[in-house]
Amino acid sequence: MILSLLGYMGCGKSHIAKILSQKTNLKCVDLDKEIIFQQNRPISEIFAQKGELYFRKIERKTLENLLNQEENFILSLGGGTPAYYDNMALITRHSVSVYLQASVPTLVSRLEKQKAKRPLIAQIPTEDLPEFIAKHLFERAPYYNQALYKIATDGKTPETVAEEIIRLLPPH
Repeated sequence: MILSLLGYMGCGKSHIAKILSQKTNLKCVDLDKEIIFQQNRPISEIFAQKGELYFRKIERKTLENLLNQEENFILSLGGGTPAYYDNMALITRHSVSVYLQASVPTLVSRLEKQKAKRPLIAQIPTEDLPEFIAKHLFERAPYYNQALYKIATDGKTPETVAEEIIRLLPPH
């Protein structure tokens, strides 16, 4: 079984994936880190030098390769991954998908501290961040909502969210 965590940037996918990995003894794979490793450069550099379309093509191929593996693992997806190509159909077909849902205020409070490391929002003025995130969430909601499970994360610790996910999973 592959467990895919999806949701907007800042919702806790990577952090919760690590906790789940420790609790389940399943390997944790971060799609963005896999791309960074394969391309031997940061995603911000890929965006700057080659553009988002190039990045999304690499992301799709990497996602496909990971989801076609036979082993069991936890996959932390990029925030935009489900919204491109037929990625969400691929994710749904080859994994147990969980949407980590966070509100706009929660995402803003987390992301405003990390703007420089996030190519999509690095140039957005902090005061425009809530509107930008709300618009993005609205655009991506049809994809995110196709996940098998949805877990609201506001006001919960990552450990609590991980425990909720574990309760949803079939024994492996």
